[in-house]
This record gives sequence, C-alpha cells and structure tokens, in this order.
Amino acid sequence: MLPLAERLRPKTLNEYIGQKHLVGEGAVLRQMIESGKLSSFILWGPPGVGKTTLARIIAHELEIPFYTLSAVTSGVKEVREVIDKARRFRTTQQGLFAAQTDQRSPILFIDEIHRFSKSQQDSLLGAVEEGIVTLIGATTENPSFEVITPLLSRCQVYVLKPLGKEDLMELLHHALEDDRTLREQHIEIKETESILRYAGGDARKLLNIIELVSNSATKVIDNKTVTELLQQNPVAYDKDGELHYDIISAFIKSIRGSDPDAAIYWLARMIEGGEDPKFIARRLVISASEDIGLANPNAMLVANACFDTLTKIGWPEGRIPLAMATVYLATSQKSNSAYLAIDNALAEVRQSGNLPVPLHLRNAPTDLMKELGYSDGYKYSHDYPNHFVKQQFMPDELMGKKFWEPQGSPSEQKMAEWMKYLWNV
Repeated sequence: MLPLAERLRPKTLNEYIGQKHLVGEGAVLRQMIESGKLSSFILWGPPGVGKTTLARIIAHELEIPFYTLSAVTSGVKEVREVIDKARRFRTTQQGLFAAQTDQRSPILFIDEIHRFSKSQQDSLLGAVEEGIVTLIGATTENPSFEVITPLLSRCQVYVLKPLGKEDLMELLHHALEDDRTLREQHIEIKETESILRYAGGDARKLLNIIELVSNSATKVIDNKTVTELLQQNPVAYDKDGELHYDIISAFIKSIRGSDPDAAIYWLARMIEGGEDPKFIARRLVISASEDIGLANPNAMLVANACFDTLTKIGWPEGRIPLAMATVYLATSQKSNSAYLAIDNALAEVRQSGNLPVPLHLRNAPTDLMKELGYSDGYKYSHDYPNHFVKQQFMPDELMGKKFWEPQGSPSEQKMAEWMKYLWNV
C-alpha cells in the first residue's frame, strides 16, 4: 500500500492546502495557471510544504508534458536528454499546430535544485532562455546562495511557508475523513497540541504521525499517544532528514546561549546525518553577524575563514574548521545590537518613506547641481581633529533619532564612549 502522504497527494489546485499567498484567489501562481502563461520559477521553502505537489498540479491543470529530475541522482547527461525530448516535442507541436500562437513549453521540474553543480545549472540556461522548457525548481536552500546568477535572473522566486495551524488541522481532518483506510479505522481526535507541534508546519510529518497512530493499538490522537509513539520511532516521522530544521535551530540557539558542548553535539548530529557542510558554514556566518556581532567582530572573520577553508580542503577534514568556528562562536561574548539597528532603521524607512537627503550631503557632479546648493557646506571629516566634525547627517525629520544602542560588551562600550566623546567635545 502507498504511504498516506502519497495517497493524499492533491491532484488539483482546489485540493491543495496552504500557500494561499501563492495559490489563493487572485494570487500570482493561480493567475499564472488560469491565464495559461507560465514562466520559469523556483519554489523555495522547507520540506513538506507542497513544492513538488504544486509543480505537478500546474502541469496537470495546464495539460503540459512534465519532466522531472532529481539533483541527487541526475547529471548534465540526464539534463541534456530531457532538453532533447522537450525540443523534439516542441518541434512536433509546431509542425502539427503551426497556426497556434499559445504553444506551451514542457515543464522541467528539478527537485533539490540547490544540489546541482554550476556546470549542471549552466546546461539549463540555453533551454530556459529559448523557451524549450519552462523550468520549475524546488529548493530548501536560499536560491541567492545556491543558484547561479544567470539562471536566477531567468526565474522568479516564490517563497513557500510552513503550514499554519489551520492548514494542518484541515489536512488532519481531510486524512481521517477522505482516506478509505483511515476512515475504516475510526481514529479519534482528542488532543492536537502534540501532533501540531511535532509536525512543525510540515504536511508530510503530520501524515507520517497519523500513520503511526493508525498502526498503533490505541487509534487515538492525543498528546500522550503522539509523544510516546515518536519517542519509540525517532525517525518514523523524519525519513528524509527533515529534522534538518529542528537541529539547525538547536545548533544556532546553543551558540547564542553560549553552550559550546551543546553546540558541538548538534554539529555532530548534523555531520552524522549527512547535512551539507556548506549549509552549516553559512549558518555560522549568519550567527557570527547576528548573535556575536560587535561584541567580537573577529567572529565574522573566523566564520568566513571556516567557510573558505571548508571549500578548499573538502570533507571529512572540513569537520575540523566547523568545530573550531562553532566553539569560538559559542564562547564569544554576544551582542545583537547591529541586527536590531538595521531592523529598527528598516522599520523607520518603511514608515517614513523616502525622506530627502540634506543638500550638503548630496553629490554635485555638474555645475547646475552646484548652483542648486548640492554639496554646499559639506565638511570633509578628515580635515578636522580626530577626523571628525559636527554636522547633520540625518534627514531633517529624523534629527536626534537613534537606531543603534550599544550593549554590555567591552568593545561596544568603547565604541559608545568614543562616539560620546566626539559628539560632546
């Protein structure tokens, strides 16, 4: 018998649960499907939120040939074979329906496109550019880091979100009411807190947990049953490494919480589980800037050096710089003042809009601009003691506004004291 997640895979857009911002009434992908005008795009989101399903539904709704490749098992050879098939299909269609102007390219769906090498991604460019195929990629990783720029520029990126509580509850009831096997078992719902928490926004996890319950003696969904079943079957709801997000969260929080032993433990869990080392290194760079920040700016250098070293020496030796950077970050003093400062400033920009730049700070490359007062009165800081002179840098409306506030680390206190000295001399 097929797994529950496969039995319940939706076939149409109306059966699809979640991602209303993309497929709800008037949303971008629904409009694309309804108009029949499909362009290449990449679906970015965590596991179990419907990336593959959505690609299949689009092909089904538009009645377009659908080719699929997995970046784990396919190489340049397989990519070229699929492109040749698509090219032959297009040629046949043009011969049979030469009068039609809305001929649609076959869809090439690439799962885990972030695992494609640069050469593999390069092999797609011509076919996408010429419209031989419409590319739909699926990735759990940030496409900005993992997809080459020329390919990324030819695709829109749509972000899929973890399923919310209402979506998961809808899926839960749908499974129990519409799946014949589950319906015959008369599974009772008493409590849902645990099953929703363990699912964590992942539809596949939720359905795997329901299957665990259906195979148990209790046939009851409540907090106690779900917790006990998952403790007895630690990988039953995580067959495809979907603890990925839980463990990286524990890893980063252990670094943030200054517990090097816990951080090393979670690092080991990721390494043993086959996590992409570059993913770990990238998260270390983020942690160095977000959590350590100005308390120890060297942390950023260490994290970047770790990433660079990892790419140079490869695996398994790469585990050593990962461990070194992990311990260094976990034992560093912490500050998120820069992180808070940029978020505060972004909030202000969104609220106050495009405030005018003071005239004396504007560039004046032409005589007309000089006549209009651009750059007039600007004081060049390096011409003054301590390379500083008081003048206005904020827009008039934000005079006196503070975005950055120093925290308790010695390095930030020194920065704050220096700034106070300059502005109060």
